[in-house]
Amino acid sequence: MEMETSKAHFRIPSIIAIVAALLSFGTGAFWGFILAVVAIVFGLIGLMLSFSPSVRGGIISIISLLAAAIGIVLAVIKAIAWVV
Repeated sequence: MEMETSKAHFRIPSIIAIVAALLSFGTGAFWGFILAVVAIVFGLIGLMLSFSPSVRGGIISIISLLAAAIGIVLAVIKAIAWVV
């Protein structure tokens, strides 16, 4: 019996998540926070979709979640620096 393997492919949510997380570093406090939240939402969606064996992007989603968490911390620091 021959086992057929399907080509794995990245899903759009994991790509959106990593792009939003990276963009959150280069913006101000407000947009950094918004982009970090977008990265978290799409990272979670990408992570859920990655449980399928034919889908790649689980590691990208995890990296984007970590980057988004850092982005939120940086956005809060930027906001505090702006107020002070």
